[in-house]
Amino acid sequence: MVTLGLVVAQFNKERPVTHEMEAAGREAAAERGAEIAETLEVPGAYDTPLAADRLARRDDIDAVAVLGAVITGDTDHDQVITDAAARGLTDVSLDRDTPVAFGVSGPGMSAAEAAERIPKGAEAVESAIDLAEELA
Repeated sequence: MVTLGLVVAQFNKERPVTHEMEAAGREAAAERGAEIAETLEVPGAYDTPLAADRLARRDDIDAVAVLGAVITGDTDHDQVITDAAARGLTDVSLDRDTPVAFGVSGPGMSAAEAAERIPKGAEAVESAIDLAEELA
């Protein structure tokens, strides 16, 4: 059985995009027989690499799935945030030799588009499980 860590960015929690992504991810884990050992809620996608690193350091965590939604605004801030999160999470995966699945949707999307991508929560969890199984 694969044991996961889950990181959920809360910035768009009120929409309730990230809550629904988390629910989809939990359902996918249950369907695959995976256990979620711990869930860390962080303020936003930019904060996910540190939380993912903390989980990836644990001996009882086989993989980490990171969920979030970065909705576009009036500036390019959404691009900066998603680029930094993707780079940071890639570094965590390589540095810790632990799969870290990127389930952060965006940039350049509206709130409606973010809602359409809620199933990406399940896909990220499934990817984390698949990679953990493949590399075991």
